[in-house]
Amino acid sequence: MPTRVRSAGITPKLRPGMLNRRALNRALLARQLLLERSDSTVHDALTHLVGLQAQTPNAPYIALWSRLKNFAPKHLAELICDRRVVRIALMRGTIHSVTDRDCLELRPHFAQVLERGMRGAFGKHLSGLNLKEVETAARKLLKKQPLTFEELGKLLSRQWPKCDPDALANAARALVALVQIPPRGIWGEGGLARHALAETWLGKPLCATPPLERVIYRYLAAFGPATVRDVQAWSGLTGLRLFLESMRKNLITFMDEEKNEVFDLPDAPRPSADSMAPPRFLPVFDNVLLSHADRRRIVSETHRKTLFGTAALLEGSVLIDGFVGARWKISQDAARAVLTIAPLVRLRNHDRAAISEEGTRLLTFASPAFRDQEIRFAKIDH
Repeated sequence: MPTRVRSAGITPKLRPGMLNRRALNRALLARQLLLERSDSTVHDALTHLVGLQAQTPNAPYIALWSRLKNFAPKHLAELICDRRVVRIALMRGTIHSVTDRDCLELRPHFAQVLERGMRGAFGKHLSGLNLKEVETAARKLLKKQPLTFEELGKLLSRQWPKCDPDALANAARALVALVQIPPRGIWGEGGLARHALAETWLGKPLCATPPLERVIYRYLAAFGPATVRDVQAWSGLTGLRLFLESMRKNLITFMDEEKNEVFDLPDAPRPSADSMAPPRFLPVFDNVLLSHADRRRIVSETHRKTLFGTAALLEGSVLIDGFVGARWKISQDAARAVLTIAPLVRLRNHDRAAISEEGTRLLTFASPAFRDQEIRFAKIDH
């Protein structure tokens, strides 16, 4: 069963019935540690959350700062350097920061997701290749030393000179469990992503594929209540209805506003829809925004298009009363760090004050070297 992370003040409600959008929102926020910051350790929080989206290196740090009490960048950086947390492509084929154990347990489940993505993006470039031979060659190269994608592709192209090196490197990532090693993912440090074999880096083999039902239980603990389509959207896996049907006797079910059946764990937190939800700053591509087929429990369709539009892809989002209500970014020059908040809704005075207070804490966390810090509110972004 999934790891439990304590959320103070939450009383489960076990009666079946209908859950409206606000009720789904509050349940999601409670499980994502966004109603009240948790005193959990970083390792335990990552286990509970089944990892954090990590395409941009600093995103997991902002995500953890918004969820944990007294979080400092070193708390995650030290785990990465100690090989207890790794960056690896998993759910939806995207890079996540996960615990060492989850790397070994989850990667076998999502091999098919990575291979499907590889074939869709690079299939024509890999036509006629024996992919098993590509896998073997990649393993041999990576056993010698960690490599960037460019280095790996060039070395593989010596054996397959007519094949696109980028396609070969991406085939290797899909076929072999690769982790990005430090300094990639360390707060305040940069550099290209270098890849190592997960089994070599962690000193342990990948697990024999554990029951998929365990992964679904963990998803519900971190993201539920959820429909079958929600679980599939989070994971990238298909054909999950049969698994949820086999789990039905151990689950509780509700109906959402569209009369879709949603599954949940009987003892999971489901706060009142009227529960207070403080403002929270989320990094770009936070999992809470990406892990449901119907994302309206956290972001309206209109705001979703704005948030994930081309011009806003490197900006974070602000939860206001539990829902995405603004975008944010921090800019820095030689003398000043400026947090710019672009509202998507008209802000009430008390919302503006609460956002400013939380924003001040964010600036202190993200830009501690700048004594001159400023918060600016832009005009409403339609």
